[in-house]
Amino acid sequence: MKDIVFCSNNCFVLYSAAVQAKTSENKESVPSLPQSPMKERPPKAFHQYSNNISTLDVHCLPQLQEKVSPPPSPPIMFPPAFEAAKVEAKPDELKVTVKLKPRLKAIHSSLDDCRPPSKKWKGMKWKKWSIQIVIPKGSFKPPCEEEIDEFLKKLGTTLKPDPVPKDYRKCCFCHEEGDGLTDGPARLLNLDLDLWVHLNCALWSTEVYETQAGALINVELALRRGLQMKCMFCHKMGATSGCHRLRCTNIYHFTCAIKAQCMFFKDKTMLCPMHKPKGTHEQELSYFAVFRRVYVQRDEVRQIASIVQRGERDHTFRVGSLIFHAVGQLLPQQMQAFHSSKALFPVGYEASRLYWSMRYANRRCRYLCSIEEKDGLPLFVIKVVEQGHEDLVLTDTTPK
Repeated sequence: MKDIVFCSNNCFVLYSAAVQAKTSENKESVPSLPQSPMKERPPKAFHQYSNNISTLDVHCLPQLQEKVSPPPSPPIMFPPAFEAAKVEAKPDELKVTVKLKPRLKAIHSSLDDCRPPSKKWKGMKWKKWSIQIVIPKGSFKPPCEEEIDEFLKKLGTTLKPDPVPKDYRKCCFCHEEGDGLTDGPARLLNLDLDLWVHLNCALWSTEVYETQAGALINVELALRRGLQMKCMFCHKMGATSGCHRLRCTNIYHFTCAIKAQCMFFKDKTMLCPMHKPKGTHEQELSYFAVFRRVYVQRDEVRQIASIVQRGERDHTFRVGSLIFHAVGQLLPQQMQAFHSSKALFPVGYEASRLYWSMRYANRRCRYLCSIEEKDGLPLFVIKVVEQGHEDLVLTDTTPK
């Protein structure tokens, strides 16, 4: 019997199944395939198909080693495509006839096997993305800030910081609270204890002028006059900016003068709406922001004295790290013993200071300092107030 050569692995499987089915029925042994050395080159054979005749170089499949045959299995039902396959055995030769559908890619060259699979998006580098915005017809009113805040509050998707504490300081000229706009009343300046004035309210007063150092002079004089003058726009007291036209009695607050459309000039003069020139003027000033250093000139010694001598104080008077509670006093007969070449020691003086503790290295406590009289001499007392401990009192005849 000649060597059997199969055109594909499927043909070999079909052949083996058919032979096993016949051996189980006839109880005959299946002839084993002749073994050949693996190193030898298998001979070439040619197959001729019933249709699409072609000469294909089909190599011999690797030889299978003999194994113990598994228990007989029921015959395999072939699909309809292989119903035409017939196997006939003859004593001299074995001929296999198979009808197969022709395939487009029957032969694969070595170059085709090496090529990578083609990419799906080959040649496409970018995509064009477009968006369309639909604008509703008719009038559209955008939501205000309050509506947006209320909507975001309902969603609960934003964190809003705590509101800034309201500034209750009030200008003694225009009676408005808090700092004004930069291009308007501007910031508040301190005039006296709990007495504040807007920078431009004081600067544009008739009596006030500014020095080269930035000091505003005669602000208190303008305040005393403004307490008796009524604004022509809002009819409230405190107006200090008057019209510079001769014999014109119109007077305004600075903020009211802007609202009344008065004309301001670069030489710090103003004209009311009745006397201002028509159209624009080359010397007209339209921007009131002041970024230079400006302060109110005042007698600080007199101001401190008035604060200290005031009996009932609702404010804290602090100098550096010392907080003053009482200044004390000196009688004429005490002057000789209660002073030195550098300081006075008034009886009743009391101040406090927060400083590092004497017991713990990383804590601070309160030190209450006072001056008392003992045997006609000053006695300096320091009381250490610390939480969790009794008050410690230290006394001496000198402040050192």
